[in-house]
Amino acid sequence: MTEVTYRDALNEALAAELEADQDVVLIGEDVAAAGGVFKVTDGLLDRFGPERVRDTPISEQAIVGTVLGAAVTGLRPVAEVMFADFAGVCFDQIANQLPKYRYMTGGQVSVPVTLRLVNGASTGFGAQHSQAVENWFLGLPGLKICVPGTPADAYGLLRTAIRDDNPVLLFEHKALYMRKGPLDPGETVPLGRADVVRAGEDVTVVATQLMRERALQAADRLAEEGIRLEVIDPRSLVPFDLETVVRSVEKTANLLVVEEGPGSGGWGSTLVARIAEEAFEMLDAPPRLICTDETPTPFAAELEEAWLPSADAIVGGVRDLELVAA
Repeated sequence: MTEVTYRDALNEALAAELEADQDVVLIGEDVAAAGGVFKVTDGLLDRFGPERVRDTPISEQAIVGTVLGAAVTGLRPVAEVMFADFAGVCFDQIANQLPKYRYMTGGQVSVPVTLRLVNGASTGFGAQHSQAVENWFLGLPGLKICVPGTPADAYGLLRTAIRDDNPVLLFEHKALYMRKGPLDPGETVPLGRADVVRAGEDVTVVATQLMRERALQAADRLAEEGIRLEVIDPRSLVPFDLETVVRSVEKTANLLVVEEGPGSGGWGSTLVARIAEEAFEMLDAPPRLICTDETPTPFAAELEEAWLPSADAIVGGVRDLELVAA
């Protein structure tokens, strides 16, 4: 086991897959000579050369169109979308081409594309560069969606995504790039298997990425009051490990979902609805969703922090659940 940053874990995963499979190629804006705007791809051009690590024009449409063509003709491409918000520029390719190509060919052609998208707020990039946009793609059958929250999960999910014969969107939270954690090189993480990050008996809290971190902070504080949270990180939103959440709710009888972004049409509201449908009789109180206001991401640091769900907000949500359940 080694201690690495989230950013370096992604770099190691890319290097490992480029080394293991000559069909793996990496493309994107500034991923080669500059090593990526966030330095995730630093050093890969020197190791693997310009045929396999390529800079592209500033055109997300060209990038995603290129990797679709590369995938259906035998390569296993990885593309970086510098900011996940820019997925809107190439939405047709992601929504209408990548997830449907294999289906429309009757399974004759696989589409082993991995899109790395840099996601999330709390770093002061403003309304057009700070969104957590994974919810844009939830209703598109044929896409898999990963949201790693630790270096180990970033490494393991990226390697799994690259090996998958279907298109996978992997969202990297920019606020986590310098977070450190243990990594066992070579260990992959299967899609569709949640991680019970912290065991507890009183309230089930489901959160991803930056919200996972804040949920754990809230759990530490509430533990001092004798309230034990069970914190679950789904790790992938599609496929989603509902079974693990239901099993936890059977034990705690309470559910709190914490999501970065507005709740309308999000994975959090979907999860609340599914638990209400499949585990309603297990609940002692109505399930709750903590999310952002229905506004664009503020630019000012103080406003951005107030907009994001905080550990304080999670503590308050748990206390509200406990009061209703009592």
